[in-house]
Amino acid sequence: MKLGIIIETNDAEKAWNAVRFANTALKAGHETKIFLMSAGVEIESITHEKYDAKKQIDQYIEHGGTVLACGTCIKSRGQEGSEVCPISTMNDCLGMVEWADKVVTF
Repeated sequence: MKLGIIIETNDAEKAWNAVRFANTALKAGHETKIFLMSAGVEIESITHEKYDAKKQIDQYIEHGGTVLACGTCIKSRGQEGSEVCPISTMNDCLGMVEWADKVVTF
């Protein structure tokens, strides 16, 4: 199955669970893509002693997961694109939704 995962929160526990879900799907053999938008583009700084979303997203990328990130959301926070948050567009988000069999949002 192809899963599109939209993460739009900087809440440590929710972001952590979203990427854990993506990692679990990858390990189960599903194709996945994550699109970060709104506060979700802050994922590189979402660390917590129990809910380390940064560690989870690093593992996701390490295992071949695809990450896209809203360029407008990144720029509005004074951030720059990175490997974890590559500058993407709403057209890329639309493409992910069209590609996916199912889309979940956190």
